[in-house]
Amino acid sequence: MGINHKRDAGTQPAVAPSESVLSGQTKGERLTDMFARSISYLRISLTDHCNLRCQYCSPQEGQVKLTSEELLSYEEILRVVRIAVSLGIEKVRLTGGEPLVRRDVLTFIKALAEIPGLTDIRLTTNGVLLADYAEALQKAGISKLNISLDTLRPERFQQITGVDAFARVWAGISKARELGFSPIKLNVVALKGVNDDEFIDFARLTLTEPLQIRFIEFMPIGVSALWDKGKYISSQEIKELIKPVGPLEPVPAKHMDGPARIYRFSGAVGSVGFISPISHHFCDRCNRLRLTSEGRLRSCLLSDQETDLKESLRNGATDSAIRELMVATILNKPKGHTISPDGPGNCHGQMSRIGG
Repeated sequence: MGINHKRDAGTQPAVAPSESVLSGQTKGERLTDMFARSISYLRISLTDHCNLRCQYCSPQEGQVKLTSEELLSYEEILRVVRIAVSLGIEKVRLTGGEPLVRRDVLTFIKALAEIPGLTDIRLTTNGVLLADYAEALQKAGISKLNISLDTLRPERFQQITGVDAFARVWAGISKARELGFSPIKLNVVALKGVNDDEFIDFARLTLTEPLQIRFIEFMPIGVSALWDKGKYISSQEIKELIKPVGPLEPVPAKHMDGPARIYRFSGAVGSVGFISPISHHFCDRCNRLRLTSEGRLRSCLLSDQETDLKESLRNGATDSAIRELMVATILNKPKGHTISPDGPGNCHGQMSRIGG
């Protein structure tokens, strides 16, 4: 199917890559989009399957999981990554769904780590299986972890996720710390009236624990039954709520850092981050692509525009043809999304397939 040229309101019209652009960006040069953003980061959803049923991620009924044939195979993913690295991708994050539920994931990660030019492989997990996998993940090539954790209360964890697994997740975090993973980032989706009474508890963790607590604004993605504007809370409001812990000191951004704005309390061992896709768009510095579990390439999380790589991969396309599709996707990367706290915008994809 190639490129779907459907555009979101407020974005630039679709363009096709010129021959000169393609020839100049298929030789290992840094790939940039039409707005001079350097693209160096690929997020890969390995599967839409998950061992939790978080209210804001999974539809409460009628969810159909992809079959193994519908998922990209590991060989297909590795081929896409090799081509992406030839275009300047340096960093890959594996996500889902829950990536650790996919069979033979460790074998795949070892093969991924052997790709020349790929310098940074990270993993996002819900932590349920982390205690069992942490040591093997480290040996396979993973050094940095993001762990989704929206509450520090076991009963509330079960209410949000549908599973009584808080103790297993915390054991996974402890195991990762013991093994020296760094950084370990805890992703907290901020939900007004659900977990906002725990923001101070999360913030205080950083005083004594070498963790980065990242508060993420709730986004209208997919068909989650939980979404409504009443549960949205901005990063600025979160900062106000955690003021009793102490003043926040900005931490300078590092190369390859993501969209989080990082702060630290005076004398704290860890740090606090704020990801604000709704209240403070960071589209001007977005450096990423997303490969969905069903083989579609997205240049923007909050845009429904996708390029179907799977069909081309399975119909004999050459590496050069796949590369051209990837370049075209990047050149069509929208300048920014149009979703705001008071606006009607929505992303209609399923988060578990797009990749959290």
